[in-house]
Amino acid sequence: MSPNPFADDLRRIAEARHYDPFSVLGRHAENNDVVVRAFIPGAAEARIAEGERIMTRLADSDHFEWRGDRQSAGDLPPHYGLIWRDGQGREHFARDPYTFPPRVGDLDLHLFAEGRHFHACNFLGAREHEADGVAGVLFAVWAPNAERVSVVGDFNAWDGRRHPMRARGGSGVWELFVPDLDAGQIYKYEIRSRDSGEILLKADPYGRCHELRPRTGSIVPFRDAYVWGDDGWMNERQRNDWQHRPMSVYEVHPGSWQRAPQGGFLDYREAARQLVDYVLEMSFTHIELLPITEHPYDPSWGYQVTGYFAPTRRFGDPDDFRYFVDLCHRNGIGVLLDWVPAHFPKDAHGLARFDGTALFEHADPRLGEHKDWSTLIFNFGRNEVKSFLLSSAIFWLEQMHIDGLRVDAVASMLYLDYSRKEGEWAPNAHGGRENLVAIDFLRELNVAVHQQCPGILMIAEESTSWPQVSRPVYLGGLGFDLKWNMGWMNDTLRYMAHAPIYRQYHHGILTFSMLYCFTENFMLPFSHDEVVHGKRSLLNQMPGDEWQRHANLRALFAYQFTHPGKKLLFMGCEFGQGKEWDSTGILDWYVLDYPLHRGMQRLVRDLNRLYRAKPALYRYEFEWKGFEWIDCNDARQSVISYLRKGDDGELLAVVLNLTPEPRHDYRIGVPRGGRYREVLNTDAAIYGGSGVSNAEWIEAEERPWMSHSRSLALTLPPLAAIVLAVDG
Repeated sequence: MSPNPFADDLRRIAEARHYDPFSVLGRHAENNDVVVRAFIPGAAEARIAEGERIMTRLADSDHFEWRGDRQSAGDLPPHYGLIWRDGQGREHFARDPYTFPPRVGDLDLHLFAEGRHFHACNFLGAREHEADGVAGVLFAVWAPNAERVSVVGDFNAWDGRRHPMRARGGSGVWELFVPDLDAGQIYKYEIRSRDSGEILLKADPYGRCHELRPRTGSIVPFRDAYVWGDDGWMNERQRNDWQHRPMSVYEVHPGSWQRAPQGGFLDYREAARQLVDYVLEMSFTHIELLPITEHPYDPSWGYQVTGYFAPTRRFGDPDDFRYFVDLCHRNGIGVLLDWVPAHFPKDAHGLARFDGTALFEHADPRLGEHKDWSTLIFNFGRNEVKSFLLSSAIFWLEQMHIDGLRVDAVASMLYLDYSRKEGEWAPNAHGGRENLVAIDFLRELNVAVHQQCPGILMIAEESTSWPQVSRPVYLGGLGFDLKWNMGWMNDTLRYMAHAPIYRQYHHGILTFSMLYCFTENFMLPFSHDEVVHGKRSLLNQMPGDEWQRHANLRALFAYQFTHPGKKLLFMGCEFGQGKEWDSTGILDWYVLDYPLHRGMQRLVRDLNRLYRAKPALYRYEFEWKGFEWIDCNDARQSVISYLRKGDDGELLAVVLNLTPEPRHDYRIGVPRGGRYREVLNTDAAIYGGSGVSNAEWIEAEERPWMSHSRSLALTLPPLAAIVLAVDG
């Protein structure tokens, strides 16, 4: 008997090493014959379902073959079924996946390879699919350095020999349509490295749904059937004049904002109902979620992401998260998401060395690893990685209706020497420290998302003096809409930490922000980063006894809400949380039993309402037109005063007295006459203050003062801010 010309191919199929199983398995024409081959590990016997064609076992193998002439194969359908009996006598049926032609389009592969595919998740990953009238699931994954890739799951006993995938030429993409498979199946990719022969078991980088940690499998998603109710919001979003509208953001970690009665996490739906009610009462305009992209490690707060296209299962499934966003929108609340393109964890099931090589990460550890965080850095110069990240960003904005992304750790992307010692980084082609490929990526990202999703916001957490972060790419900027003002936050907290008696010596720290305030579109953040790692809560960063700490914090919040720039406040700060934030517990809601904390919460609510009601506070937050100093030089008394201005002569005067000494007959200049009244006083008794205030109306005197033709004689309450509106 002549040797089988396919012996080597059959051996490699059995060893799960064949890069092109379609050339061996399935239906083939050989000379004048039709041959059907199948590899069925553990089968005692096998046959083709149609016509009861008995298959022959090839010697000493689990390969089965049926062979017939063209006439005898005439009624064999294109996509036949296989029936086999296992060693226990149980019968199984499956349609042969190796009869289906490629399903992934050449245009998708071309755009993906060029780094210009903005919707790569629509062809990579797993999705329900119909091929030639047959329903099933289409799997596709990028693993260019694999010798073989298989999809494995409960449906094939996690046996990588059963469903090896088809390599799509030089694209590095592997695909397989598995007929008759349903959504809800748990799966992974089993990858054999071409270089080392190592067998890797990986979750799907494009997976839309994953198992609840500590399990790490991906789940075939059900076809999207969620019925959105936010059409009005989404249509309005495209015309969003956000620069001239109020924006006050409540930053939330869903796992520790509140818990269920039994102590478990709130699911997305219940969290939505409770959060929407609370945010409406507190008058915030937006909720910003710490990363809810899938992540394996709770204490990372979501910043070590393994699932860039999946909301974490901790709180429910993707439709539950859609409900969360939908309910927010139907109640007029925007939703922002913390998004993490700078780095990813080293977990074995994740992106790290995905096909046995540095694929998503940069191979050079000087460019590819954050030693401080023990994470890996994306290779921003690789086109397929760019397609991955661009598609992730647009997925959340388009398919999950997220209104904006707060991009984490931008500074770590911009600088090659970020948190590195001499010798631990390599300069760019020009000898500089700028990460040129990451800069290009950020610009491409911002251009792409604004083209694809008009009206969304891109917000940079960027802590350095990099210029033009929030300026358009065509003007040489990075293209973000907003930048967190970390300088303002650090300077302000440093100033407020001083005992009031010493503040006069640090007055310039407080006023310095106005020297650069309009160089960027700034957001003023008191975020989660300011209340962890030994920094203490905002309340306990304030000096003095309990009353003074509350008074200082009330004045600080008034300064934030009347200073130019959009606002962000981390959960718990609004009611004076006493302890540092603990992500493993919940906020100290019980402190609202105490008057000082209830007063703090009421103040933040009233600040939000004042901010939203007075265009002078939000109309011109990014230009001098909306701000004017009255006096920034009264260091001796630690008092600052300024005007906020809107259209049609709208005017507010803000005065902060940052000592515990009440000041009587304190005179400030004002630009016009009329009656002025307090519209907010942080020392009011309803907020827990001492109740020092001005008369109901203060008439402007025709007495020049501070470069103005008129002036007011005021009473300044201790450690407090007052806001005055003019009538006439």
